[in-house]
Amino acid sequence: MRAANILLLGIKELRGLLRDPVLLVLIVYAFTAAIYTASKAMPETLNRAPIAIVDEDHSALSTRIASAFYTPYFLVPALISLEEMDRRMDEGLDTFVLDIPPNFQRKLLAGRTPALQLNIDATRMSQAFTGGGYVQSIVSGEINEFLVRRRLETVPPVDLNLRARFNPELNKGWFGAISDVITSITMLSIVLTGAALIREREHGTIEHLLVMPVTAFEIMSSKVWSMGLVVLTAAGFCLVFVVEGLLAVPVNGSLVLFLTGAALDIFAMTCLGIFIATIAGSMPQFGLLLMMVLMPLQLLSGGVTPRESMPQIIQLVMLAAPNTHFVMLAQAVLFRGAGFAVVWPQLAAMLMIGIVLFAFSLSRFRAFLK
Repeated sequence: MRAANILLLGIKELRGLLRDPVLLVLIVYAFTAAIYTASKAMPETLNRAPIAIVDEDHSALSTRIASAFYTPYFLVPALISLEEMDRRMDEGLDTFVLDIPPNFQRKLLAGRTPALQLNIDATRMSQAFTGGGYVQSIVSGEINEFLVRRRLETVPPVDLNLRARFNPELNKGWFGAISDVITSITMLSIVLTGAALIREREHGTIEHLLVMPVTAFEIMSSKVWSMGLVVLTAAGFCLVFVVEGLLAVPVNGSLVLFLTGAALDIFAMTCLGIFIATIAGSMPQFGLLLMMVLMPLQLLSGGVTPRESMPQIIQLVMLAAPNTHFVMLAQAVLFRGAGFAVVWPQLAAMLMIGIVLFAFSLSRFRAFLK
């Protein structure tokens, strides 16, 4: 009867999820719009940045500098007066304003070193950090070519032959899409199981289960397999139709192998979600605890920053987190086309961590039911 109880209780959980429109919207959003927007916003290169030029020199050189800013890095520069500069930056119309002072060309030809003023709206951080270097490089290049009266062709002493593997376009959006799929799997695995347990406690149905001939193992197992099935199905749909289809991110490895690793990660994370729910007294408390757990898991697992750039102690500690191994598996399978012979250590690690978390959460869950 134990297997039948687990199956029927899991079906009950699925029916309860279907009656919760908020969680359904969260699942759909996390595996569709969130993945798409995060992938499109991932590139940090300058793109269509608004720039204005204050030309107080009105010389051939100032005109040359103003015409050197092209799309897609910059929009067509707006020629404005000095009085308009502060107002336009206050209104957020320009990210960069380049002020070319009077007699700039004359001083330059006389051998002096006149200064240009570049005003940057630093509230637009992604453009401000990279755009300043772009503007400086463009202006320096135009001035040097103007002084020597010809276009410079620099020949490097060493010919560096670059070969980008696994992502030949160097498209950061590919990395962002896979990284956010991993994040959504981790987040929803914890949220769905935790919300299912807290919902039953708030509605009083947990007491109904206690008077039925079912055990804590059966109740917990039903929540793990039912919510895990939902997340795994949504992840597979997202990978095929959103990542491969809509975003055109090539998947080099086996989808079955990736979903196998995802299932093991989901198993561990759903157990963690039940453990957090047994500590939290209500859904708001569960949300606060979730932030304390989810943020370190996301930032230190290697999905955002390579693990090799972290302190050694952090790398060792994060080996106890299942999503650390899942990030390594996902990147190896989806990007590099790795097979089972390469990723079996990650599969074994996630299985062991999942079993430990299940046993620990089950012990806590039994105490919670008493």
